[in-house]
Amino acid sequence: MMMDVYEEHLDEAAFLWARWEHALVAPEYNIEETAELEKRLLAHLDGLVLGGEPVAKALLKPALESGEAPRHSAALWSLLAEPGLLEPTEVTELLQAAPEDSLAALGRALELNEREEVGTALRPLLKNGSAPLQALTLEVLTFRGELTPDMSMELLNHSDEQVVAAALRGLRPLPREMISRELPRLLADGRTRVQEAAIETGLVSGSRAAWEACRKRVEGRGEVGLGTLLLLALGGEERDIERLVARATSTGADGGALFALGFSGQVLAMETCLELMGQQSLAALAGEAFSAMTGLDLTASYVVQQQEEESLPPLEEDLARDLGPKPENALPIPDREAVTDWWSQARKSFNRGGRYLRGAAFSIDGLLGELERGPMRRRHAHALELAVRSRGTCILPTRAFTEQQYAGLARARATQTQLKASLFSRTLGG
Repeated sequence: MMMDVYEEHLDEAAFLWARWEHALVAPEYNIEETAELEKRLLAHLDGLVLGGEPVAKALLKPALESGEAPRHSAALWSLLAEPGLLEPTEVTELLQAAPEDSLAALGRALELNEREEVGTALRPLLKNGSAPLQALTLEVLTFRGELTPDMSMELLNHSDEQVVAAALRGLRPLPREMISRELPRLLADGRTRVQEAAIETGLVSGSRAAWEACRKRVEGRGEVGLGTLLLLALGGEERDIERLVARATSTGADGGALFALGFSGQVLAMETCLELMGQQSLAALAGEAFSAMTGLDLTASYVVQQQEEESLPPLEEDLARDLGPKPENALPIPDREAVTDWWSQARKSFNRGGRYLRGAAFSIDGLLGELERGPMRRRHAHALELAVRSRGTCILPTRAFTEQQYAGLARARATQTQLKASLFSRTLGG
């Protein structure tokens, strides 16, 4: 065998896996461009599968012990793509022996693999695995659509918050009896991950109590997760957006509230973003949010031309940390003066109290259009809104292979007329 050819397949697969994962959260990619990148990735993965047992033994199994996450994912996916290269029962042994920091990469391969035997082999870990393994198994089975309500409910009283949060996310939407029986307890849980997972799952299930818990959490002084900030932006009134503005403009703000503001589509948020373009550390995020709401294309005369610079981290910094490019690094820096001039003319087209997406009044058609053509970075939040508005009947897998995503979009389009574009407070139940 020409093993060097297969080595090249593995190297390219690992490289393209990393690029594909980046594309899923990148502002410079849309789903069509991501699908093209994905084709190249799958071609190299298929090449590895065709190598059969010799390649599995010589390259793929040793790759599972490397320190490179994308290599882990590519190798495990290839081993599981066809029966006979790695038995599903061996997967549990692999997970139990793996360092905790490599579980996420292995989990991605398990999520994206379609063999039914894989899910069957994982289920025993829900009872006899460590807490990190239980949480991972819940997430993988949820992603694969193989987690039953009984499996999740058994773990809602677990002592580990990561496990309880994963179990909650696997219950979207909640069975009706759980909304009144279990949800209030989980919304009041003192553990951050549990409470925020309960808010998200509760809202997808149509719970007004979850909406009030979301409002209360953002209004408080403690740290708030991005999911909760996004939910308030996606369905909130102007007074809710004021809470987000307060967080986005507070000293030491990390950008989470500013990112969320871009999904509110309200004039108050637009004006706040225009103001924050004057802060160097927040300018790119503010420009992204402003563009998403107003429809202004941040190109040409509306951006600051920058020269790329390469620099090493200061010696006192941790050189072991992730130094790879972050999605927001691809965002343009807006020219605040030029954008302000544009806004002085465009402001009259936006009504205070209304909600806008790409410069048009918010609608379900516009929401689906963003999922079909918009930047990958923002689609995860749009998919969350779709899940809430559809009461969990439209769960779009924005981190799946694009063929599965396109199928989800088609299902969402088929139910478009049944969805309402109103504020969450007007559509939620008890």
